[in-house]
Amino acid sequence: QVQVVQSGGGLVQPGGSLKLSCTASGMFDSLMSMAWYRQSPGNERDLVAVVISGNKPYSKEGRFTLSEERAKNTAYLQMNNLKIEDTAASDCRTNVHRDGDAENSAYWGQGTQVTVSL
Repeated sequence: QVQVVQSGGGLVQPGGSLKLSCTASGMFDSLMSMAWYRQSPGNERDLVAVVISGNKPYSKEGRFTLSEERAKNTAYLQMNNLKIEDTAASDCRTNVHRDGDAENSAYWGQGTQVTVSL
């Protein structure tokens, strides 16, 4: 079984910062990728940032930066200069490889809310 745990969401004023974390644990051989998505009311879930094993992290939004602490199977999303429009549910998706499986497996974290308000 694989567990994905998220933390770091909350309420912040415009211009403030939040740092989200996503940690994968359980039975898997390799952590293949970790990605952050967000979804605001009335919109579809959208990719924000992703890191694939052996590659540099990618962020769709320049104010956000993804980093890794691979020894802990953890990824962080540093969110700076937050705007009211950034208010959304944030979800972490992890791809892992398990011994004996031909394909990788995807697991979602429990989600966390980012709210930017005056």
